[in-house]
Amino acid sequence: MEREITKKYSNGEITILWKPHKCIHSGVCVKELPKVYNPSKKPWLTIEKATTEELKAQVMKCPSGALSYYMNDEGNKEAESLETKVEVLENGPLLVYGTLKVTDKEGNTETKNKTTAFCRCGQSNNKPYCDGTHMKIDFKG
Repeated sequence: MEREITKKYSNGEITILWKPHKCIHSGVCVKELPKVYNPSKKPWLTIEKATTEELKAQVMKCPSGALSYYMNDEGNKEAESLETKVEVLENGPLLVYGTLKVTDKEGNTETKNKTTAFCRCGQSNNKPYCDGTHMKIDFKG
């Protein structure tokens, strides 16, 4: 199994965590704060170009949960559970917000927190989860 990487970016007040393995490449972050998120640069995330409030608001819109944050004065805490909510992204995955347990066909159970993106196109290599393949195959739905 591939090691799951988490990258941290801090401005001293807030730390943004990015988990590339969860990213579905929806582009919400880039569209919302292009001065902060630029995939063609390294590092691709420069959080000092936005206020802490702007960063918090944008991170909460990340559909996959690949982006999260914690306030540095609170320490590294997992994001609080959200009310369970389901959303269908146009031409993209089914998003489930909140804490849920997912059981695979072998009976293995995994707890998911914050946002979970489920594949709707049927082509993900990480079923039942979305891996962004819908963008490569031009899925409509």
